[in-house]
Amino acid sequence: MTTEKERWILVVDDEADIRSLLRILLEKEGYRVLEAADGREAVETVTARAGEISLAILDILMPGMDGFETAEKLRGLTDAPILFLTACSSDEDKSRAYGSGGDDFVNKPFHAVDLRLKAKALIHRYEMYRSRDGGMTEGEKETCVRFSGNIEWHPEEKLLLREGKPVVLTEREYRLFACLAHSRGKNLTPATLYESVWGEPYLSSSSNTVIVHIANLRRKLEKDSSSPTLIRTVWGKGYRID
Repeated sequence: MTTEKERWILVVDDEADIRSLLRILLEKEGYRVLEAADGREAVETVTARAGEISLAILDILMPGMDGFETAEKLRGLTDAPILFLTACSSDEDKSRAYGSGGDDFVNKPFHAVDLRLKAKALIHRYEMYRSRDGGMTEGEKETCVRFSGNIEWHPEEKLLLREGKPVVLTEREYRLFACLAHSRGKNLTPATLYESVWGEPYLSSSSNTVIVHIANLRRKLEKDSSSPTLIRTVWGKGYRID
């Protein structure tokens, strides 16, 4: 984990003026800043320095690889939070952003205070989760737990296998799966899942965040995500794993 003086933020935007403005704002808060002018450069930067980055601030409307595709590629390299900086604010855009691995939004034109507060909150949550003994709980001591669909969970290694092959999950996706697995056979409401995994009070808008992340898990774990057999929806009650 980075120290107090080594929190690096990656700023990804094709507009040099915006990157410069963000650098000034963030460096005033004591952060160190890396810049990328497009998605390809962002992926290269994270590939080289994934363990150092505490947050990525990512524009959506970029030429070539857009912000959604860039976020998906970054999610395969780092669990650091992604804050989208964008003029796209429709429900469809937000759903795509969360689905690609994003954590929050700041709309353009942005207020410096909003950006600083959201950046600080995301980094704090990220570091808090990483500091909890790697996320391991007393219930995660079993060597191997097997589920339908030829899924194997190795809690001590924080590893999921599907048909013997590792499944790449983000930290939040893993925590969501672990929350369901620890309550195997029980229905968990969206509110319970959100407050357990995100560590924040549940609001009505939080339901969409849970839905998107459940869909991501199903795409990675189910043979047919449109007819899930592992993570089941129990209408009116939430989700469960049997």
